[in-house]
Amino acid sequence: MRKEEFKAKMVRVHCSQKDQWKGKPLHEAIVLLCMDMGLAGATVYQGLEGFGASAHIHHASLWPGSNDPPIVISIVDREEQVAKLLPRLDEMISEGVIAISDVEVVRYKNMVAASLE
Repeated sequence: MRKEEFKAKMVRVHCSQKDQWKGKPLHEAIVLLCMDMGLAGATVYQGLEGFGASAHIHHASLWPGSNDPPIVISIVDREEQVAKLLPRLDEMISEGVIAISDVEVVRYKNMVAASLE
């Protein structure tokens, strides 16, 4: 196993499940953008309930048509990659919050997988 440690940035995009970008769910569009840009990775989390600038409560519901849970897309990569991503996110997000944090990354790789890179 190979262990790598480095400083990075974590970007968390807070939006709702109903948010769209060019006819596609915003969270899907952001994950695809991250893949296309070669970022290290992105994970989408669905929340149970939350509110933001609109002061409207977003929540998961069993009732048809009322399901609009909060979504968080978490992206971690080196500062240079995040700097390239942020202007693209500015174009895509019409309502929501982007939180950026400094993080310490400890990444473990299987030696077999690492030798294939």
